[in-house]
Amino acid sequence: MPIPERFLDELTERNDIVEVVSQYVRLTKRSGSNLFGLCPFHSEKTPSFSVSPDKQIYHCFGCGKGGGVINFIMEIENLGFQDAVAFLARRANMAMPEEADTEDVSRRKRLLELNRDAARFFYEKLVSDEGKPGQDYVNRRGISASMVRRFGLGFAPDSWSALSDAMRKKGYSEQEMFDAGLLKHSRRGGGYDTFRNRLMFPVIDVRGSVIGFSGRILGDGEPKYLNSPETAVFSKSHNLFALNLAKKSKSGYIILTEGNIDVVSLHQAGFDSAVASLGTSLTPEQARLLSRYTGEVILCYDSDEAGRKAAQRGIGILEKLDLKVRVLQLPGAKDPDEFIKKNGADAFSNLLSGSEGQIEYRLRTVEDAHPADTDEGKVDYLKAAVALLASLPNAVEREVYAARVAEKAGVSRQAVIAEIDRVRRRKLRDAKNRESREQTRPAVNAQPAQRGIRYDDPRAARAEEGLIRLLYLDPGLARGRTLPDASQFSSPLLGRFYTELLRRIRSGERISPGVLAGQFTPEEMSHFTTVLQGPEDLANGERAMDDYINIIAGGTEDGDDLREMAEKLRKTKSYTEDKK
Repeated sequence: MPIPERFLDELTERNDIVEVVSQYVRLTKRSGSNLFGLCPFHSEKTPSFSVSPDKQIYHCFGCGKGGGVINFIMEIENLGFQDAVAFLARRANMAMPEEADTEDVSRRKRLLELNRDAARFFYEKLVSDEGKPGQDYVNRRGISASMVRRFGLGFAPDSWSALSDAMRKKGYSEQEMFDAGLLKHSRRGGGYDTFRNRLMFPVIDVRGSVIGFSGRILGDGEPKYLNSPETAVFSKSHNLFALNLAKKSKSGYIILTEGNIDVVSLHQAGFDSAVASLGTSLTPEQARLLSRYTGEVILCYDSDEAGRKAAQRGIGILEKLDLKVRVLQLPGAKDPDEFIKKNGADAFSNLLSGSEGQIEYRLRTVEDAHPADTDEGKVDYLKAAVALLASLPNAVEREVYAARVAEKAGVSRQAVIAEIDRVRRRKLRDAKNRESREQTRPAVNAQPAQRGIRYDDPRAARAEEGLIRLLYLDPGLARGRTLPDASQFSSPLLGRFYTELLRRIRSGERISPGVLAGQFTPEEMSHFTTVLQGPEDLANGERAMDDYINIIAGGTEDGDDLREMAEKLRKTKSYTEDKK
């Protein structure tokens, strides 16, 4: 059964969107009554993420995401609707209604319980006589018993059905084990255990739930690390190994490594802020997750070529979130685990103190790739270094590092700065040209920003948007008018928005983004908030309402052609951005 609307109304009233969003985004810049900050859903340096205390909605002018407080939690915590409601209910100390215990919620809860029991099974196997292969590996890697307990390490026996047999005895079905990624389908039908003869690392989210597993092979072979597949409770690109522990660290930074063993070794040596990216290159979602818990990230990747490339990619992702980034070099060792075993914790601490900032690291990488020991090499070095420095937004940083590049290449600082300025002007000119080309495509600009939503008749859809916007902002405009039927709408989605708004207005119900969130997808709610952000003059609401109704009903065109409409929208957007 669906969650009662009265409960959703109270839930959204008790979870003010500004307070909730402020726990994830620093909101400082005001434009009218709205607050602005850097969008947590895409990389940007200029705040385009707007939160409206009056409408209790958020909207990003950059990526187009938007909705109410429930939609925000769904997006930022990667939760379904029911789980987002439960998350906010806990925040507001509200008891969830029994009606909310739907099949989806029960299924997710069941998978988390299965994962917890599987983690206990693996741990018990590791500390039993049957776990000797795992114990030998743990001892060989120098992992202490306290770290085994701290991380809940375990052992998957070299068996096709040891785990599944144990879980069946606990009452879990084969389908549930498939859904959790603990079983794989066999060619003959049925299934077999996904993890066999591996040291097991439970992946625990920041709320303390076991959401998946990462299994390290004990000998040679591939893959070295085997992770749980994507499930209803686990997404590799949205989680980090040991963040549940590192978030409690008082160090002020988070150390990002490549492997789970590196993380365990660092924690054992006293560096309790280490995490790993679950065998993948750092993703934007993982970077945004890090930004919630720290303002500084230290990249400590393997010293091979793959590690260097991963560091370069990671820098590009992290710096877009306004995070301070440093890079740790490990002389004489391939990874943090090896370095600590060879040199000890104090030596690693000294490396941390002297780790390079991301600009120094990238410049040194340019130097390594383009040795400036010949005239030709100096030219190549200058081109690459200037391209790097031209991308820096801070003028002081550009000038400081320009001096270093000039000294390295044997040219004047003024020459390097002039070349940086030339490259920046060219990039700005190219960006303006691209924007200008886009502005000359009115039919495209009249389409929604959300890729999955398209209008067959953009002119009619703009009128439909206007009608929806006016009804939301001033429901009293519906009185005394013959309103169109939703079947007259050219856009089925706008017709659905309109039908729901009209139903609530006529029944006297409150129009709440929280209630709407349960009836529309996140993408649809993002479009709804885009519609609400459109320009509207309520002082002339009566006339505008009649004009919109006339267009929807197929009357004469009081507006402009698509080119003029696009120009108006462009000017409105420019005005909005100037206000920000």
